[in-house]
Amino acid sequence: MKANEILCALSDSFGVPGFETEVQEKIKELIKPYVDDIRVDRLGNLIAYRRGKGKMRLLLDAHMDEVGFIVKYIEESGYLRFVPLGGWDNRIIPAHRVTIQLRSGKKVYGVIGSAPPHILDDKDRKKVISIDEMFIDVGATSRKEIKEIGIHIGDPLVIHYPFTELTPGYVTGKAFDDRAGCTVLIEVARKIAKVSLDIELVFAFVIGEEVGLRGARTATYQIDPDIALAVEGTIGADMPGVPEARQPVRLGKGPAITVVDNSIIIHPRMVQALERVAEEAMIPYQYKLPTYGGTDAGAIHLTKAGVISGVVSVPCRYIHSPISVLRLNDLEHTIHFVTEFVGKCHQLLSPV
Repeated sequence: MKANEILCALSDSFGVPGFETEVQEKIKELIKPYVDDIRVDRLGNLIAYRRGKGKMRLLLDAHMDEVGFIVKYIEESGYLRFVPLGGWDNRIIPAHRVTIQLRSGKKVYGVIGSAPPHILDDKDRKKVISIDEMFIDVGATSRKEIKEIGIHIGDPLVIHYPFTELTPGYVTGKAFDDRAGCTVLIEVARKIAKVSLDIELVFAFVIGEEVGLRGARTATYQIDPDIALAVEGTIGADMPGVPEARQPVRLGKGPAITVVDNSIIIHPRMVQALERVAEEAMIPYQYKLPTYGGTDAGAIHLTKAGVISGVVSVPCRYIHSPISVLRLNDLEHTIHFVTEFVGKCHQLLSPV
């Protein structure tokens, strides 16, 4: 499979926080041929190992989960109430179709209801609807019918638009944060599958980043790396109405190196190592403007006695929304960048 085909398979997989099994199984299938060992821990983190000659241990991290929702209440009339899993902007939630995953694994569909403008007064047309006022219509007329469908309180759901090519080189789909990062790690594993490594390399596909960096914290504790690199899909904001100084990253400018965000101040040695790798390999790169967002690196670098950690991201427009846009050459450049980093990190970042 090519990188865009991997991204498609992962983007279309279901995996809201706490319910990452479907995407976890797809990642396991895709990476298994390229690693020496693979396991799933108690929380659902997928951890894969490549043996090497040296003692330095490098962790490559990407999170499997995507922002979604969970059913919180079933009305007697058959409508569902729900709450978010991860960060959502209430303005963009209404009037979308959702996929609900039942306990059996079966998926059913619903619509986040919205009142047509014809029946709203001027005040209501202008206000942002609270999520407490929103509901999901699955085509049922009673709580009894909801039970017959198989929907329970606690069932997860997501707004899902299928992966699609917009124009050559541009694709759109859900969950590019962070299925783009997962794609990078799988492709790196493939590219170095027959290469003798001077380090121990561990790939961690972790759960629960969108609800508090949970999987990264427990996975890193087990792995105990010397250095780590979190690979993300991040905030592409090159669009009308956003001044350049407020655009964290831009599409088409290559992978983004984080210097500081809300969860971490990257050690200067790591920033300089990443810059050197990119420049020596003639890979275009940019800096993610401080201090937007946070990543798994925020939890990783504070584990045990501390881990020198960095973040490299694929620019993606419209993350934490129903659908994102990504430029494939940014994805390919990020794969190249991380592959080069794996081969050079032991020279540039020997443990201190």
